Amino acid sequence: MKVHEYQAKAILARYGVAVPKGEVAESPGQARDIARLLGGRCVVKAQIHAGGRGKGGGVKLANTPDEAHELASKIIGMTLVTPQTGPAGRLVQKVLIEQALDIDRELYLGITLDRARGLPSFMVSRAGGMEIEEVAAKDPNAIVREVVDPALGMFPFQARKLAFALGLSGDSFKKGVSFLQALFQAYMESDASLAEINPLLVTKQGDVLALDAKMNFDDNALFRHPDIQSMRDLAEEDPLEVEASKFGLNYIKLDGSVGCMVNGAGLAMATMDLVKLAGGEPANFLDVGGGANEEQVQNAFRIILSDKNVKAVLINIFGGIMRCDIIAKGVVAAVRQMGLTIPVVVRLEGTNVDLGKQILRESGLSITPAEGLADAAQKAVGAAR
Repeated sequence: MKVHEYQAKAILARYGVAVPKGEVAESPGQARDIARLLGGRCVVKAQIHAGGRGKGGGVKLANTPDEAHELASKIIGMTLVTPQTGPAGRLVQKVLIEQALDIDRELYLGITLDRARGLPSFMVSRAGGMEIEEVAAKDPNAIVREVVDPALGMFPFQARKLAFALGLSGDSFKKGVSFLQALFQAYMESDASLAEINPLLVTKQGDVLALDAKMNFDDNALFRHPDIQSMRDLAEEDPLEVEASKFGLNYIKLDGSVGCMVNGAGLAMATMDLVKLAGGEPANFLDVGGGANEEQVQNAFRIILSDKNVKAVLINIFGGIMRCDIIAKGVVAAVRQMGLTIPVVVRLEGTNVDLGKQILRESGLSITPAEGLADAAQKAVGAAR
């Protein structure tokens, strides 16, 4: 789960991570009032779940409360397009009004999971304000990494090493060490999967603050954090993905034309790969899981067909825990209910496969059977064309 910048900063501040003063506004009037409290000069920042807001015109400097009002009136309600939103962009519904600071240096700091080692990993760079992918492409040596064992915690020498790598010195060095230790505590105790500070700001007075903050959280751990779970903004998520989550389905919308319904994340990824290998593009990732019932299958089918880009559906089920006859019943019920108008290709293997195929044959519906995954992908891609 993602949260907005202002929410991430509120979480970080609980752990002693230094952040600028600011408040969120949902109207230009609120923006002006907050700017007055901050002394007039402030930054107006669009709040969406995407980076690159400044490049898209979503971050502006205001010198007076009235200017903050004017900028907020332009930003709130705009569709902000950034490299991370795609061409459709995101509707801005609120802005963060934050104190303007005297910038000396902008650095990069992030923590995420090193999946190869199974440990949290710091990444720091003196090239702050840039996308870390750009830094890695241009100069991989500009990024310094440090893996931390959560069982042992972050040792002081590791924080000092990273602060040195960032080029901090004097009072800023001490504040940077404290900042790093507090950020790691926040990352671990909130069950975050990403904590990114870009840029990490060093002011002319030597202070070290999170000028921006991005945090993502492990969905499986949110039951431990109802306060963070309440920060979920459904308006920032794809409506179909929100709908799928109501039924316990793992769905991610993509840009292709072949809708995929699969049981198991690994098999779903392999199915998408074979669709691309056959010359097509998957319209979604959808894992119905190992214990889906007939109702879940119907809802999965309905969600796939709600995507107007879908021209054919590929159902690929390997029945281990999931029974093929349950899938077949759900598909038949969904097709009859919705009035199917596009081709459906089905590949079934495993538990009760013969019964599942019989249900499909006797349904009287136009469903194309497939023998093997490669055959199913080729038929689905051909049908979509």
